[in-house]
Amino acid sequence: MNETLQDLIAARFAEDTGIGKGRPAEGTHAQQLRHRSRRRYTDKPVPQETLDILYACALSAPAKSDLQQVSIIQFDDPDLRARVTDLIPSMPWIKQAPVFLLFCGDGRRIRKVCELRGTSFAHEPLDAFMNAAADTAIVMMNFIVAAEAESLGCCPISAVRERNEEIAALAGLPEGVFPFAGLCVGHPADDPWISVRLPMRLTVHKNTYDDSDLAREIESYDRRRAEANPYGKQREPDRFGKKDNYGWSDDKARQTANDERPDFHAFVRQNGFNI
Repeated sequence: MNETLQDLIAARFAEDTGIGKGRPAEGTHAQQLRHRSRRRYTDKPVPQETLDILYACALSAPAKSDLQQVSIIQFDDPDLRARVTDLIPSMPWIKQAPVFLLFCGDGRRIRKVCELRGTSFAHEPLDAFMNAAADTAIVMMNFIVAAEAESLGCCPISAVRERNEEIAALAGLPEGVFPFAGLCVGHPADDPWISVRLPMRLTVHKNTYDDSDLAREIESYDRRRAEANPYGKQREPDRFGKKDNYGWSDDKARQTANDERPDFHAFVRQNGFNI
């Protein structure tokens, strides 16, 4: 039997929703439904021409008010790549991937344009930061979609925001430009499992927000996900104890019980976003 979008959606959400029945698993929809982060790569290089095409596709994304507040740093120098890996030793695939990119929110360029044209940038600081961050996220996702269309694999690295000062120094980022996320890119050397997502009935709302059935849906999701994506170990068992049925909600509740990236706010404030 030929695979359909229904099959891919059922795999993504670990339940048969009936969506996509009769539609062949091909094209952009199928590519997106098959998405998974890739952390293992072959030695095959990615030609610069291919990367340039992917940059063009990525930067064709929507941009808030056409302000275009994104910059991408391509780390070609192996020594720089090694230094990034040294800063984030838990992610050795940064060094192993043939391509490592740093996607940055760029609030500097538009301020320079204002100076050139004799005006001053007066947007509210938090909104200005959000606009740059959102533009960067959209551009990076556009890049990932384009890369996967070239049979490449990608792995976003948000951990660059744990070493803001050092990463910014390595990339030569001036004031007003902040690291949003890194991205490993290359030809995949493995085929990891599909990460099961929350049911769409919990995340897609019609007319008004409704989480009245949250507890039951989370319990159900935890069970389905544990079958498809079981956790190899539990977070901080000494602090939280061990559970027989450890699920996604347990893992994420424990993860977010820790203060994460406390220096990022200060870094952003020091770089032109007085939030």
